[in-house]
Amino acid sequence: MIATTHCELLVVGAGPAGLAAATTAAQHGVATILLDEQAAPGGQIYRAMTSTPILDRKILGEDYWHGESLLEPFKQSGAQYLPGATVWAVAQMTVADATQGFEVGYSVGGEARMLHAKQIVLATGAQERPFPIPGWTLPGVMTAGAAQVLLKSSGLVPGKGTILAGCGPLLYLIAWQYLNAGIKVDALLDTTPPGRLGKALRHAWGFLTSPYLVKGLKLLREVKAQVRIVKGVTALEALPGDAQKGHAQERNAQNNQALQSVRFTAGGRTETLAATQLLLHQGVIPNINLAQAVGVEQQWNELLLCWEPKVDSWGGTNVPGVSIAGDGGGIAGAWAAEHRGRLSALQVAHQLGKLTAAQRDAASAAPRAAFMRAVQGREFFDTLYQAPEQFRLPTGDTIVCRCEEITAAQVRETVSLGCPGPNQMKSFLRCGMGPCQGRFCSVTVTELIAQERNVTPQEVGHYRLRFPTKPLTLGELAALPQTDDSKKAVIRLKKPV
Repeated sequence: MIATTHCELLVVGAGPAGLAAATTAAQHGVATILLDEQAAPGGQIYRAMTSTPILDRKILGEDYWHGESLLEPFKQSGAQYLPGATVWAVAQMTVADATQGFEVGYSVGGEARMLHAKQIVLATGAQERPFPIPGWTLPGVMTAGAAQVLLKSSGLVPGKGTILAGCGPLLYLIAWQYLNAGIKVDALLDTTPPGRLGKALRHAWGFLTSPYLVKGLKLLREVKAQVRIVKGVTALEALPGDAQKGHAQERNAQNNQALQSVRFTAGGRTETLAATQLLLHQGVIPNINLAQAVGVEQQWNELLLCWEPKVDSWGGTNVPGVSIAGDGGGIAGAWAAEHRGRLSALQVAHQLGKLTAAQRDAASAAPRAAFMRAVQGREFFDTLYQAPEQFRLPTGDTIVCRCEEITAAQVRETVSLGCPGPNQMKSFLRCGMGPCQGRFCSVTVTELIAQERNVTPQEVGHYRLRFPTKPLTLGELAALPQTDDSKKAVIRLKKPV
């Protein structure tokens, strides 16, 4: 039988928000456990900082190595850390139970385990926005963030024929990191629409007084000096074979051929470049799957064009005992995530009786002020690099749901048959029913339905998730508790909060 671990606070995710939250909570006497899917702490932004083979600090930049400042305080805090742990279910205990809180199902090394926590802080971070263009499922096409993971964790870099495409600071950052590592970038295809800078200028004061200005200008200057940058790209395709073949031949070849070229249009002129790697990026969105399954209320962000949880100034949600820290509660960047983690932890410590309200407020003054400084300039970036419509809302046979290979045309046709939302669409298609449960297609499907119905994404709604939120093996299921009392706990884990 599996023994149930007990703690006062469970933190899910060991990025900057999770590390800061676990450290702060433990320092204030809260019995804290930190579960993380990765093999080492750091999350996406500080991934593999304890084990990266990239020893030259100049390659990844000092912002990456800032993550080291979070590690030692965490180690000294007394919080328990369990890497390689996948949380797949969270159930709220009923009033009739002897102790209230949450029962959590998670797996480590293929073995299912259970944990009881009085409170939970979700620090699940961000994920890259889908970039559904023709050919984006070809071998050789990946997100810029995935390429950066390979660089940080394994020191792997692309070979000849590397093209970056999309918009946003990360695109230029990874180009800069590749250049620092001596890797040639053949072209950077910038999809930022003309005139977008003018819209962003109304937020210029916050940007001009932020730390982003100097760093951003330095980054742009160094990349522009060494990389061909094509501005105003309005169309983009990843091609698997000879670019002169017909579209039908290209589509038929996509299942068994790797990327060979990239075709794009800019300034009314279409060009094709040979390529073996195409790295796509058009911003990040909150990773909300676990929060959705727990029952946290979501809202559509009209500027970032994505779903994000409704949270208060402490990260609290509509589910009592569940808080969200960092980019999982709204995109604000790594520095802001760190401070949001501390604020969430201080509120938890207060709710658990470790701090008075006055003590909580006094301790929160510094991280709250630091958070406000960290988000200066965000509106400028968010407006300037808002993902263009033609790259968010695909048409024709472009794949939308990668798990089930559902196309944009199928989604649009289903709406014309009377399907009002993504959950009803599951009765027509298997869209959103694959292993990722809509993690990669949710925002695209919502916007496509909204466009076809001529309503807002908020009115359309989002996928309704069920536990487990991650795939489980039969072995993991067989390892779950089998006593009468533990069976009741498993039943609760299978139900939504």
